[in-house]
Amino acid sequence: MQQVKSEAFLAGARLVDPRALPAPIRISRNRLRNRFVRAWVLHGRVIRRSMLAAALVVGSTIIFETREPLGFALGTLGQVAQGQIAQAGLAIGEISISGQSLTSDQAIFDALGVEPHTSTLAFDVEAARQRIAELPAISSVSVRKTLPGDVSVVVTEKSPIARWRVDGITFLIDGAGIQIGEDGGAYANLPLVIGDGAANDAQVMIHALDANARLKDGLVAISRIADRRWDLIYDTGLRVQLPEQGVAQALHKLVNYQSEYQLLDRDLSVIDLRVDTLVAVRLNKTEDADKS
Repeated sequence: MQQVKSEAFLAGARLVDPRALPAPIRISRNRLRNRFVRAWVLHGRVIRRSMLAAALVVGSTIIFETREPLGFALGTLGQVAQGQIAQAGLAIGEISISGQSLTSDQAIFDALGVEPHTSTLAFDVEAARQRIAELPAISSVSVRKTLPGDVSVVVTEKSPIARWRVDGITFLIDGAGIQIGEDGGAYANLPLVIGDGAANDAQVMIHALDANARLKDGLVAISRIADRRWDLIYDTGLRVQLPEQGVAQALHKLVNYQSEYQLLDRDLSVIDLRVDTLVAVRLNKTEDADKS
């Protein structure tokens, strides 16, 4: 490039009034940028908070509007993923259950919640254990899973203390009077209580009889009367009417009468002990009541 000497440039120069120069052209884009920068510097905190609030509102609206399709899609995706895991050889294949006698295998299996394509990885051991523990006869339970596809369940059941017959059905009950299963005939050695409310108070009465074991010979049932008191029913048809209060004393008195007079072995239909100072009996062959 040819260099122009300053003398030649100055020779052709002329004085110009600055006010006569053309006005500079301002680009609107620069003007907008400058305004934005100024606003950001002066009000940046407010702008950021407003933008965050707007983003939250928009995001919440989108999630609310798409909640059902999104939930369906996630559920379907989970099923597909679990099916693929199961096809890869991690499906639950063998389930072993042990320790149960009052609880059916089907009830335990249903509580496990295992579906045809449930994978071992997705199987929730603790959730299954809690569901099984809620079954009426279960005292404790352990659930374990072993890869690739085994699940083992070991249960400990409650011990029944009596049989309770109500509405023609005989149930097994625990110490709290809760039904823990139906009597299939394997617990014929347990005391039989009958009548409404008998299950709730059975344990106290059974303990009272245990303390007077001689009274259990030939005893076939303990009947709850009006949910207030008990009758002892023997295989001879004899019915011993016990008082509402003072049962232990009445049983002890009956033991003494049996020892001295063999009262339970006599041809009686009723022995009435409901009055503390009186023992009334009714003969089988007559309706007269003798008192002793």
